[in-house]
Amino acid sequence: MDQAANLREIVKVESDKICHLNKTGSDSFLCGDNRPKVFTIASGKGGVGKTNIVVNLAIACQRQGRRVLIFDADLGLANIDIIFGLDPQYTIEDLVSGHKDLSQIIVQGPENVSIIPASSGIQELTNLTEGQKMHLLSEFDSLNNQYDLMLIDTGAGVSSNVIYFNLAAEERIIVVRPEPTSITDAYALIKIMFSQYGVKSFHLLMNMVSGEIEAKAVYNNLSRVLSRFMRGIRIDYAGYIVSDELLQKSVTKRRPVLNLYPDACSSKNFKTLADYLLKQDTDDSFDGNIKFFWKRLMAEPRT
Repeated sequence: MDQAANLREIVKVESDKICHLNKTGSDSFLCGDNRPKVFTIASGKGGVGKTNIVVNLAIACQRQGRRVLIFDADLGLANIDIIFGLDPQYTIEDLVSGHKDLSQIIVQGPENVSIIPASSGIQELTNLTEGQKMHLLSEFDSLNNQYDLMLIDTGAGVSSNVIYFNLAAEERIIVVRPEPTSITDAYALIKIMFSQYGVKSFHLLMNMVSGEIEAKAVYNNLSRVLSRFMRGIRIDYAGYIVSDELLQKSVTKRRPVLNLYPDACSSKNFKTLADYLLKQDTDDSFDGNIKFFWKRLMAEPRT
């Protein structure tokens, strides 16, 4: 039995304890509207600037009136708190161990962006057990209507945690740099998600490019190859973040570029990216909210 099927079986048993079917008999799980829309930001290769994108994208969305929650899902190698310049007292390790609940570990970053911080150097968190994943699911249920958007910063590569969070989310943004290893590893991640789990929809974001011409060239080449070998896949162009010296300076200073250099070229790119993401948020068919965990894991595998 594969991981997703195993999780579905556990959810079927445990769901009665924390959620219920409504009286009409529909498949609407959990109480309340559960509004947060959930996106994973992933990459095949490390070092592509994924965490920086999550941080600045969160701020850009927050400035447009959205309540944003970041989940640092690179559970053994915390990065979000470093870029925000934070020193959280508690982390996801305290939540997984059962010592703290979700409300106790969430911290506030710049411009009131909320953050679920990860731990550093805790190897056990890199491959959660099914019981620990179930505990996370029940804790996420408690968020209810507190947030409009949840951005999940996954680890790089194709570990079980990376696959798990990408499977759970309705929308996946894959970050790609214009270099062979980044492109190859992004292809590998998408291939696994498509061929082994039936995920057919992805957004490609080009990072550290010279401009739109290079970004679209990389996107066109990669999407062409993906479409050729994976029939039925949908690859959308999410835009690009330009290679920017001011962005690198902001990382050194442990400040988001949108805060430190609001007029930088990369800051403008993040605003454009936020517009793109929020347009996905208005799609009536989009169902990547907090109840996504239950609905996706209980659903039959897609073909």
